[in-house]
Amino acid sequence: MLMAHPAVLEELLRRYEELRARYGGGDEGLSRSLEDVTYTLCVSTGTRDIAAALVVAREQLQRSAPRAKTPASASVPA
Repeated sequence: MLMAHPAVLEELLRRYEELRARYGGGDEGLSRSLEDVTYTLCVSTGTRDIAAALVVAREQLQRSAPRAKTPASASVPA
């Protein structure tokens, strides 16, 4: 399966969370934007609902985060 670039997922998650926080049900433009970002998150993560898309996106971001490397001297016994 193709995976979205981490920067794309970060932006989609940011937009989704922002729109959800502002969503009140009465603003047609806001509602459409929320539908669009929800759809894009689902497509980007290969899921069919937003709850699963959020879990998958966050897991993918966590896996793609740079790992802290231990110093070479710490991994070689003295």
